[in-house]
Amino acid sequence: MNKWLEILVGLILVIAAVAAWATFPNSVGAAALAFLEGGIVWLLVIVGLLFLILGLSDLKE
Repeated sequence: MNKWLEILVGLILVIAAVAAWATFPNSVGAAALAFLEGGIVWLLVIVGLLFLILGLSDLKE
């Protein structure tokens, strides 16, 4: 994957996850829904950080 595309996708995913978390911090609902929302946010953050790390390591080469 292109190193700049990896960095861009990583930044977009991390920003989207933070924006989603900031938009609905006090969501009221069932415990399963809260768990699912939290899992999706963490998944986006982890995948975004992975893309950032991959892109930054490609910049060294």
